[in-house]
This record gives sequence, C-alpha cells and structure tokens, in this order.
Amino acid sequence: MEIRQIAADERTDTMFPLQTYAFMPSPWTEADRETYAKRMVFYRTVTSLIAEEGGQTLAGVAAFPMRQNVRGVVHDMAGVASVSTHPSARRRGLVRQLMTRLMQQMREQGCAVSALYPFRPSFYGKLGYVGVPRVRTATFAPEGLSHLLRAELPGEVERLHLSEGFDDYNALTLRLLEDRHGFSVYDETRTSEFRESPSLWVAIARVDGEVVGAVTYWIDQYGGDLVAGDLLTTGPMGRALLLQFFARHVDQVARIVLKIDTNEVPELWGTDFAVLTEGRVDLPRRGGPMVRLLAIEALNGLRAGAEQDVTVEVVDDELIGGRYRITGAAGRLAVEETREEPQATLTCAGISALAYGVLDPIEVMTRGFGRMEGPAVERLAALFPRDMPYLFADF
Repeated sequence: MEIRQIAADERTDTMFPLQTYAFMPSPWTEADRETYAKRMVFYRTVTSLIAEEGGQTLAGVAAFPMRQNVRGVVHDMAGVASVSTHPSARRRGLVRQLMTRLMQQMREQGCAVSALYPFRPSFYGKLGYVGVPRVRTATFAPEGLSHLLRAELPGEVERLHLSEGFDDYNALTLRLLEDRHGFSVYDETRTSEFRESPSLWVAIARVDGEVVGAVTYWIDQYGGDLVAGDLLTTGPMGRALLLQFFARHVDQVARIVLKIDTNEVPELWGTDFAVLTEGRVDLPRRGGPMVRLLAIEALNGLRAGAEQDVTVEVVDDELIGGRYRITGAAGRLAVEETREEPQATLTCAGISALAYGVLDPIEVMTRGFGRMEGPAVERLAALFPRDMPYLFADF
C-alpha cells in the first residue's frame, strides 16, 4: 500500500468514485463525473492524499486551506473533508494512516488548527479532535414576525441573485472572521466557486450604505418553505432588518427555516412567537463538527479570562505533546515549553476543548480528556472561560 499526494485533476479518477459511493446516491453517472471534473478548478489549493494498492485507489482524505477565529486570533486552518474508503478496504486503518500524515503535512504548511464533520466522532476523538456545537435551525411561520412590519427601521434590505451580491456577502464573512470566535472561511480559490452557486438568493441589509447583515435563501414552492442559510449580522439592527424582510413573505410561504448560531435566542424575537429551535445531531448524516489544535503555538494571543499561570503536560499526541507553561497576562494567553512538573495532564482533545471554550476543566476530566488537582482546575477555568464557537462554513 502506498500513500501519495495528488493534484486536483487526479481527483476525478481516484477520489471521485469513493466519494460518490460514500456520500451520494449511487451508482454515479457519467454526467456526475463530468460535473465533478469541471469543479476541480476550485480545488487547486486543496491538499489531497490517497492510499493505493495494485494501482487501485482504496481511500482518500483532503484538507481545504481555510482561516478560523479562535478566541480573537485568526489562524490558518485545515478543513478536513472528502474522507472515504472503498468498501472492500474498510477496517484496515487506511483512513487513520492518511489522517496522521495529512495533519502532519498541514501543520508543516502553517495550519495551527483543524476542523471537520465526522462520520463517527469516536474515531476522530482518537485523533485528538473534540466536538463543538452544531449550527442550530429556527423554524417558524412568517406571521410570527408581523410586529416588525410596523417598525420603522433605519436601513433597507436588497434582494439579489447570489452571483450579483456575492462581493458584499463575502466581504461580510471576512469582517465576521475577525470578530467571531469559531468563524471560518475558505481561501479565495475555493470561495470563488460559491459566486456561481445556482438557485440562491441573497438578502443584504444595509444601514447608511454599510452592510450589517446578509443571508442566502431559496423558496421551495408557493405556500412551502423559505429555506435560509446562516443568519449573518454585525448586531441587532442587521438581525431586525433581515427578520423584517422575512416577515414580508407572510402570504407567500408557510414556514421559514433559518440557520442560527448558539448565541441566538429566537423565542425572544417576538411576543407569542411560536418557533422550533433545533440542534439536531444524528449519525452519519448530521454529525456535529469537531476541532483540534495542530500546533501548541495556537494558544499564543488567545483571549485570556484572568491573569493566571499553570503548567500542563499534553500526552499521547505526536503533534502537540510536551510540557508547557500557559500564562494569562494583559488579557492574552502565552505558552512556552518547560521542564517544570505538570499541574495538569491533558490529551489533545482536552487542551483543544479548553482552547475552543466548549468544556470547562471539570468536564475535561469527566470526559476522560485529562487529570488535574484542585488549584489547576481553578487556574485553567480562569484562563479558558466558557466561550461557545460558531463554526460557520460547511465543508
């Protein structure tokens, strides 16, 4: 068995058959293959690895070059995707070998963090990944927002085809990348494919000419659903303008289905407002995302909750294993290697969970991601306060 990196043009004859069998209705057609081949121009910067044996591709993995905000610091990120194996080659450890090499290679290419959507979380947990919240959906009837139709708001919403409004939409995502913990975006090569995404509208909210919100959507049928993407806003006014826009569809659609982050509280959008807010995770189709640190240096500069310091040992991980002193000063974290005796022992999943703010130290221990004494629990809790990330950008 040989592992090798392939160019984008090679994916059609190597990874495509595996991906379509794993993730799409099958068998695939020649038209499916041609469509896929045309898309490869947008995959030129993707790192793709395959495992071959006797000239046959048995498994493949890939990493999209992305950027992600982690507690106020924007890092280069490896967005792992296209993970698939030929049915006859499963349970042979091929994906584990490919992932180990991919993570090492992406770290060497400058990626400090990584994220993915798992087919089985426990498998990726053994590779150091830990779960973060899945995007929520809010489902409601537009008449529940009727009060907004009477509101005089200082702004306007423009409806455009996504290809026409793409520059403003993309500029907003880049702005939110700098502000929102967990937010991530593709590089320019991959992003350019979305400009031509078919059959999507984009509603763009502006106040005094400044974009304060945007959301993509499509309508499935008259009297049916308005299905929207992520509600992207810079604050309450952007949200109000976009919700007011949705309210104007009261005599056209029965329901609005909208993606929201975990900080949104849709039941407070109106009085007597009936809404179903759901964060659904079921496997293998709807796995919650997972993340991990690829380099311990990713902790440098993150927002710190207090001026504390603690010595930790990260174990069982080839990429970030070692002893480190983590210090919080002037609101930021700093990390350095040390020979001091550790006050806490953490796995990669444990330190990643603290860095991303999804678990506190007690939960890290109860999940089996680390061991620590009382003082270290308090110090780590102070350094890494709870802060739920919003992992925008499906991949």
